[in-house]
Amino acid sequence: MTERLRLRPLIVEAAARLAEAGVGSPMPDAENLAAHVLGTERMRLALIPMVEPEIADRYRALIEQRATRIPLQHLTGTAAMGEIDLAVGPGVFVPRPETELLFAWALAYLATLPHDHAPIVVDLCTGSGALALAIAHARPDAEVHAVELDPDALTWARRNAETRAAEGDTPITLYADDATDPTLLTPLTGRVDLVVTNPPYIPEAAILDPEVADHDPHRALFGGPDGLDVIRAMIPTIGRLLRLGGAAAIEHDDTNGGGVATLLAAADFIEIVEHTDLTDKPRFVVARRPLTATEPCGDDGRLLPS
Repeated sequence: MTERLRLRPLIVEAAARLAEAGVGSPMPDAENLAAHVLGTERMRLALIPMVEPEIADRYRALIEQRATRIPLQHLTGTAAMGEIDLAVGPGVFVPRPETELLFAWALAYLATLPHDHAPIVVDLCTGSGALALAIAHARPDAEVHAVELDPDALTWARRNAETRAAEGDTPITLYADDATDPTLLTPLTGRVDLVVTNPPYIPEAAILDPEVADHDPHRALFGGPDGLDVIRAMIPTIGRLLRLGGAAAIEHDDTNGGGVATLLAAADFIEIVEHTDLTDKPRFVVARRPLTATEPCGDDGRLLPS
């Protein structure tokens, strides 16, 4: 009979291999891959002290793939956003933990809205559908629209949307369209309560980790020389779509918080607030369209959560 192997030493060995390869989170990745192979949750690995040799072989093979800097999510086939898991792989941007903070802010903002209508949300540059689908899951009363230009990413978004609808979530509406098109979503003009976006925002000269540079689609990454080309082009459309008092949340490169805030101020947005990510780097900016078309609201009209 083939002797079973202890799992924890395998994981420690795997983490050392990943650290040697330059992976930024060797132990979490080693544990996540072990959980993936075993079909369990990472926090339950301690309940599985021994594994069969064939399981160990599969695990070591995945570790070697991760050591070549293939993204963890490409190996597991999933990425999380909020309470849902999304299918991801080659051809679509992998959602990052930093975007969870923008998502949490979006839910907090939606909670401040009156209940006189179903909230309307638009997710521009939806990629895998992460923000749109996470919002639809958390707020089944919301009418969620999502826009994506890249056909490969749109295929992943459709797959995820079908999965979430089959699980009982409120279906979202997907559009194969350009988020910078000034005529985008014309029927929604002046009706949208919240616009969220995680657009291409990396400056062209940025040096990226292999997981990003070699595996995320460049179309989803780069936003021109300063990283603001897509955001700059979207802001007029965001302002057109939002109802009076509606809000927007825009993720950006950690060098561009002030730049996004300046663009929003120039477009007459109010209550502009810069937010940091999990590492305390500037990561997203929120703002609101004034409550009237001609004058900003006073402090007593503040709607944005902190």
